[in-house]
Amino acid sequence: MSNTASLTSTVTDPMSDEPATQRGRAKADRREVLLNAAARLFAAHGFARVSIEDLGAASGISGPAVYRHFPGKQAVLAALLVSTSEALLAGGRAVADETDDDGAALRGLVGFHVEFALTHPDVIRVQDRDLGSLAETDQATVRRLQRSYIDVWTAVLGRLQPGTPPNTLRLKVQATFGLINSTPHSIRGQGRQLEAKTARPILEAMALAALLA
Repeated sequence: MSNTASLTSTVTDPMSDEPATQRGRAKADRREVLLNAAARLFAAHGFARVSIEDLGAASGISGPAVYRHFPGKQAVLAALLVSTSEALLAGGRAVADETDDDGAALRGLVGFHVEFALTHPDVIRVQDRDLGSLAETDQATVRRLQRSYIDVWTAVLGRLQPGTPPNTLRLKVQATFGLINSTPHSIRGQGRQLEAKTARPILEAMALAALLA
């Protein structure tokens, strides 16, 4: 997805030498592998049923080696959900800032979120089910980022529908997220996966119709 940041950021140090930079990149790559494995395992089994050893095995390392990257399993979940919320907010802002045409901005936001849902269904499922497993401070961070992401959408939609109460705008946006986010799991639940190129335009059309109703 072009406008969505990676779940992890490459570690760089402009003052370090090349070997140190390579080690930093290798560590960042391993961290991303761990987060991707965590998304798959947490989505499939639930946060409580996955152990540090499971995470290590799915990432090609030993369980204790996970602690080189995260202090514990809850920290893995926090990194996964906070980084996802940060990436959505940054990507949404970038899309909204690309044009002064609010209609085009809304279509861009819809396309952006549909792409995210189709490519990161496991992360969405983990967020829906396991957000309550985070520490309170991390939950607050995720919810703050989510509210800011919704605000990006409501600002654009509000200019297209002047006079619409803010609560109504938020309801439309949140209902649209529900439509988009649930569909990848519905497709999987049928025992077959609809190709993204087929699902994408359907989801985008339905989402726009819901927002502009």
